[in-house]
Amino acid sequence: MVIQLTGNVHYTITLDPTVWIFDDRKIDFSEAFTSNHSRQQAEEDELKKQAQIWDRGVYQQKLDPPVNKSISTFDKKKILEGTYVMPLYHFLEHASIKENAVEATLETEKHSETISLEQLQQAALLFAKDGKPIQEEGPVHLYYLDGTNQDNPIKGIRKIIIS
Repeated sequence: MVIQLTGNVHYTITLDPTVWIFDDRKIDFSEAFTSNHSRQQAEEDELKKQAQIWDRGVYQQKLDPPVNKSISTFDKKKILEGTYVMPLYHFLEHASIKENAVEATLETEKHSETISLEQLQQAALLFAKDGKPIQEEGPVHLYYLDGTNQDNPIKGIRKIIIS
């Protein structure tokens, strides 16, 4: 199931949590609330990953025959058994929120809940538990990365409307 990010934005975005398992921006759920996952740290981590990929590519060009092992067997197993969240700020940047926007309404299966834009920007969506998509009250659960709603996430989000 896809989630629409719409409303007071320049670009409406459709989010598909089923493909995030392969996205490098995902965060392991056990680490999401213990470390600082700020925008700057995420950018630094992305630069480090890109540098490693570049170094690996240069090294592998020297191998005969070239071998592409970007994901080890251990990493594959970890990905397919892990519980992950995806920070929302990546998608909010791409949607290009209009300057006069102040809040977001999260439409769920049963009700709507309104939160501030700051809370939304510091939130992440749980999309995989034990390597499988969220089925019960899914497709995603919203957690604040400061851990304030860790015991009571917003579940069953179907649409995010910026206003």
